[in-house]
Amino acid sequence: MSYTARVLEQAKRKNPNEPEFHQTLTEILPTLQPYLDEHPEYESAGILERLVEPERQLMFRVPWIDDAGRVQVNRGYRVQFNSAIGPYKGGLRFHPSVNLSIVKFLGFEQIFKNSLTGLPIGGAKGGADFDPKGKSDREIMAFCQSFICEMFRHIGADMDIPAGDIGVGGREVGYLYGQYKRLTGLYEGAFTGKGLAYGGSLARTEATGYGLVYMAENMLGALGTNLNNKTTVISGSGNVAIFAAEKAAQFGAKVVAMSDSNGYIHDSEGIDLEVVKEIKLKRRGRIREYLEYRKKAQYHENEIIWSIPCEIALPCATQNELLEDGARLLIKNGCEIVAEGSNMSASLSAVRLLQENGVSFAPGKAANAGGVAVSALEMAQNSARIAWSFEEADHKLRKIMHDIYASSCAAAERYGMKGDLAAGANIAGFRRVAKAMLEQGAV
Repeated sequence: MSYTARVLEQAKRKNPNEPEFHQTLTEILPTLQPYLDEHPEYESAGILERLVEPERQLMFRVPWIDDAGRVQVNRGYRVQFNSAIGPYKGGLRFHPSVNLSIVKFLGFEQIFKNSLTGLPIGGAKGGADFDPKGKSDREIMAFCQSFICEMFRHIGADMDIPAGDIGVGGREVGYLYGQYKRLTGLYEGAFTGKGLAYGGSLARTEATGYGLVYMAENMLGALGTNLNNKTTVISGSGNVAIFAAEKAAQFGAKVVAMSDSNGYIHDSEGIDLEVVKEIKLKRRGRIREYLEYRKKAQYHENEIIWSIPCEIALPCATQNELLEDGARLLIKNGCEIVAEGSNMSASLSAVRLLQENGVSFAPGKAANAGGVAVSALEMAQNSARIAWSFEEADHKLRKIMHDIYASSCAAAERYGMKGDLAAGANIAGFRRVAKAMLEQGAV
């Protein structure tokens, strides 16, 4: 049995009933075997055994009082997975689906994603099974403040720097950071994604979506084409999806469909992004409200968005949103590239199907790394007490995404998997972390 197969089997036994964590291990570990074959010292040092075991797992209760005066209790998490190349870095997700398995899958992916940026940041993730939807600002503030009453002991500018994720935007980060500052008395870069008035970075809000399109730009360039006039379908309508649509449109693409958890809209003339921003960013409404502004558009409830013919597919909603049936529809309709804006958007079987049929695929750890990249740039600005212009931050982001693409391609080709960006990204991310772990000793 190979080293990666043995560690995968052991990890599944030690972590039962964690399907999302098992899935990410199954997708990543086998692709590392060609690299490990060249470096037997990593097996001798137990690098993989240490890599799949988080350095620290926190689980805690979060009591808070709702507007009716009732006490509510949620469960909070922070998994600090690996700090070999820098302090822990990764977002917080507030969503009813959050559990330990999901946080561990996200944290494990974050190790590779952060390494790929070339910046000195380790991997972590956290969140709570709290749903911000339908809550008042006061209730969200109460929850965030209670959450940080436990978390503040374990985070800091040189220890662990959380950011946003699903359900955690600028409003939530503000409440979290404000409470952290009250409890510690420290005005430091303990969070990223902060408001511009108190240490945030220009281009951070746009970074994940913009970075995703910069990855698509590189992928299409390798095929001898570009985004201009490409029909594009984007799942989701949150921060990542909206700014991916914005940047794609700037490059001349035609975005024709977007979605939320209830259904999707199809506007054959091209999505009016200002309407989507009004609905989702300002009113926090549902995507079906788009029809109030654009009568010719269509709304499809509980249907597969990937049935819309497109040349570019950007899944930006959540994990496992693109399954085999969706992949078959994309292939049938002539899709050229799929780049993940969300983490583990596509199932392993869907990824294999796309690759077998010549569809270029970029995994989330590479394609959506723009957010954490600019978060690290925000950390640098905070440390130096400076602020870069939007253009400067965006220029650095575009270069980082180009470098991620290039290093992933080079790693795939080096180990006989030319064109397999998923395997290449895994190896390129792993080798930096593994080298640091080896040099720091078995601790």
